[in-house]
Amino acid sequence: MKLILASTSPYRKNILEKLCIPFSCASPSADETPMNNESANTLVARLAAEKALSVGVTQKGLIIGSDQVACVDGVILGKPGNKLKAFDQLTQLSGKTVTFFTGLSLLDSKTQRQETIVETFDVIFKSLSAKQISRYLELEEPYDCAGSFKSEGLGIALFSSLDGRDPNTLIGLPLIALVAMLKKFEIDVFEHMQ
Repeated sequence: MKLILASTSPYRKNILEKLCIPFSCASPSADETPMNNESANTLVARLAAEKALSVGVTQKGLIIGSDQVACVDGVILGKPGNKLKAFDQLTQLSGKTVTFFTGLSLLDSKTQRQETIVETFDVIFKSLSAKQISRYLELEEPYDCAGSFKSEGLGIALFSSLDGRDPNTLIGLPLIALVAMLKKFEIDVFEHMQ
């Protein structure tokens, strides 16, 4: 069966490549605006499912949708987009625990069978000085990342600890959960590795 990643994210593509299984990527369509009083958990589950469904309209196969948000003190953090906003975000996160919610949805577009789950991952930040934050931002420029860091890069130096089941969840695609979901859809990744 054809496997399709409903994402244009290079981070998610790189994560899925770890499984050494063939797949293609397709650009999903979903309004990412949170609904009134929508929790982070509900938001990422809805968006992951919508992204998979949007690709399933035109393509047939098993479609993987994913979405992620970061929350601190009950507030959803967006992608900063620029250095000033990233500096403000990291200043806000200094010394705090940030919870990442990653929605994962698998859709069989032929049968419309769909399963969606949410994985969480906690990042505990060190107390950071303005100088440390500025230096980090100069070196890595993580302006397209929720939370203003890249844990797979220099961002690891910002943390005192990490707590979660799968480190890939933090980057945007929980592989342990995906492998289990594929198995439920009768796809054994070991039989498809190349």
